[in-house]
Amino acid sequence: MGHSSPTTAEASATEVLPGAAASQTGLRRSMEARHLVMIAMGGVIGSGLFVSSGYTIATAGPLGAVIAFLIGAVVVYLVMACLGELAVAFPVSGAFHIYAARTIGPATGFATAWLYWLCWAVALGSEFTAAGLLMQRWFPGVDVWVWCFVFATVLFTLNAISSRVFGESEFWFALIKVAAVVGLIILGGAALLGFHPLAEGGYPSLTENFSTDQGLFPNGFTGVFVTCLAVFYAFSGSELIGVAAGETANPGANIPKAMRTTVIRLMIFFVGAITVIAATIPYEKVSVDESPFVTVFSMLGIPFAADIMNFVIITALLSAGNCGLFSCARMLFSLADEGHAPKAFKKLTKRGIPMIALCVSMLGGLASLVSSIVAPATVYLVLVSIAGFATVGVWMSIVASHFVYRRTFVKNGGDLSTLPYKAPFFPLVPILAFALCVVSLIGIAFDPNQVAALLFGIPFVGACYAFFYFKYGRRSKIAAAS
Repeated sequence: MGHSSPTTAEASATEVLPGAAASQTGLRRSMEARHLVMIAMGGVIGSGLFVSSGYTIATAGPLGAVIAFLIGAVVVYLVMACLGELAVAFPVSGAFHIYAARTIGPATGFATAWLYWLCWAVALGSEFTAAGLLMQRWFPGVDVWVWCFVFATVLFTLNAISSRVFGESEFWFALIKVAAVVGLIILGGAALLGFHPLAEGGYPSLTENFSTDQGLFPNGFTGVFVTCLAVFYAFSGSELIGVAAGETANPGANIPKAMRTTVIRLMIFFVGAITVIAATIPYEKVSVDESPFVTVFSMLGIPFAADIMNFVIITALLSAGNCGLFSCARMLFSLADEGHAPKAFKKLTKRGIPMIALCVSMLGGLASLVSSIVAPATVYLVLVSIAGFATVGVWMSIVASHFVYRRTFVKNGGDLSTLPYKAPFFPLVPILAFALCVVSLIGIAFDPNQVAALLFGIPFVGACYAFFYFKYGRRSKIAAAS
């Protein structure tokens, strides 16, 4: 352990994420810090906030939704504290499977890699489905699956031709997302305080909708419990910020700074937005068929604001899908380069695109085509749940890797004062983060809409371990012994 030079396999692992991949291929070499921060924020802000936040409010109640998002922000901080120490300790930042492989074991690293691929692949499907649902506002007669097919075709074509404009386009897409959230908080917050000159009819006060006929928690505290996974999914991508910070010239100083900035911004954006939405829309009227953002702007009475917001959100969802498809293909390419995926995934086109890996990754998006025909709203929640399971699984791998790394470091006589960055309150931070992640997984067992995540996710992880031991187990033992 420690600061050994990265091997070829480890170096290739930096291709896993968009940020890391970009630095290798030249996409973002000339970018300033503002680009990295904005892209990172854009990676977090997606369908989890724009669409499925409606499900969180309807299930947990107004106050419960705010509490659930506060819990999510705390867990993000805990996970990033662990990620920060690992990113400084290991030269290969962002490669979560490398952390797990080095500290826990190669099988766990393998399972983590495929779980992260699953997270992005299924998230891709949920972004398509969410965008299709939002198109119903303008084209109620066109089925959701038609839009899924159109969006999937467009993003696949963009990725198949070239990824040259990825960095700059994601910066502007992210800027649009952040502007939408800030606009909701400012305009919606002002309306709740009494300033709503264009609103027709009455407008709720700040605390009016928090007191429901069934009390503060209309579905009991269990409602908060079962929505945690959907909230964690909303925060997925936050780990990309730690990755961006870990790749700076001075990670020991920049990672803690990036962590503090991230948590503060997520707290303001996510908790602020969910508070405004919960206070504005009665919880029994919220659904995933229309974005709560669109509903709020419609209630404000601003001309064309709801349509503009609908367009902004669809654009934001597609940019997240674009990022997800790019990430999926690079993950498969990296796995193949390490010898843990079929060699075919390493094949590149003349333009340097891993086409076979791209096609396989597109399966996550195509799953939405089939599912959206059956029951788009219900299946959307299932997709979000599976992506949430994968996100939580990766977070658990990160904090477990940190726990094992720190204990091994001390056991081998390491001096903690020599570490450029140390996660605070060890071992409380990794243990608490792991426990909260486990609690969120237990919670979805009680929600019929989300239990599919367990029924699919747990066997998927088991299959990854079984496959690894069957195909690579002996080879790993021989390599370790030599």
